[in-house]
Amino acid sequence: MSEPPGAAVSLAEAPPAAPSPTPPAALRVRPSRRHGRWIATAVVLVLIAQFAHGLATNPFYQWDRFGYWFLRPTILDGLLVTLEVAALSAVLGLLGGIVLALARLSRSPVLRAVSWTYVWALRSVPLIVVLIFLYNFSALYQTLSIGVPFGPAFFRFDESRLATDMAVAVLGLSLNEAAYAAEVVRGGVLSVAQGQHEAAAALGLPRLHRFRRIVLPQALRSIVPNYVNQLIGLVKSTSLVFYVSLLDLFGSAQTMGSTYPGDIVPLLLVVTAWYLILTSVVSVAQFYVERHYARGALRVLPPTPLQRLRAHSTGLRERLRKEAAV
Repeated sequence: MSEPPGAAVSLAEAPPAAPSPTPPAALRVRPSRRHGRWIATAVVLVLIAQFAHGLATNPFYQWDRFGYWFLRPTILDGLLVTLEVAALSAVLGLLGGIVLALARLSRSPVLRAVSWTYVWALRSVPLIVVLIFLYNFSALYQTLSIGVPFGPAFFRFDESRLATDMAVAVLGLSLNEAAYAAEVVRGGVLSVAQGQHEAAAALGLPRLHRFRRIVLPQALRSIVPNYVNQLIGLVKSTSLVFYVSLLDLFGSAQTMGSTYPGDIVPLLLVVTAWYLILTSVVSVAQFYVERHYARGALRVLPPTPLQRLRAHSTGLRERLRKEAAV
């Protein structure tokens, strides 16, 4: 007999559930195709190939003359002068920048005003003007003296004997570099958290020890990359010392170009190549110095170029092995 409406149906009489669809044996997730990136990559590679082809086949560059001049003693002597001027100016400029930055951060209004005025003036005047002014400084002051203002002088010396071409070049670049280094150092010191200063003061550390052992190591993480950019600019700025009769790398090439006018382009390429080498060495040093000072701030240090190459080659081999297995 039929059951009344609403009666429960036993599990034994319930209809069987529909079987679930069986998943495919293997599902492969394919990355989305980025056609724009591939097109942009192809366009860039074509442009690079055309540029390289033009460099290699254009006879105007005279690569045989480039090879002749690249290691000539005249060029190497100018390169040594460039390295000497850049090294001395970098050290003196950094020391002057530190002094100016500390004066700018001082509580003395006189020191702050003098430091700000110096930085403002030297950053406003072109470097070539500073070099030419120093080169003709003996026309304004034949002798220099140290003594009591408006009183007797204790020491006198002839300015023309001290103002050699090398001294003028190093002094001009150092004065200019100190103005920019002062802002770099001051920005790095201000980047240190105020709590670090307060914690060091709470420990009763002397002010100089506080700055040297606590503030400066943390500030260097911000100072190093910015100042290395200044060093790269300084290396290129040494080309201006030719105008104060100092034969650096650019000056030597310029002199040889006036003697051999047919080799002007190869000589310019030689200068370009040497400046590329110098700035590349500075950039590599910057990477390792930044990596050294990042040890206390990062859990994992950034990989070196060699480590990146090894990781890339290992990943490429692994990908090829998986592709071959499929």
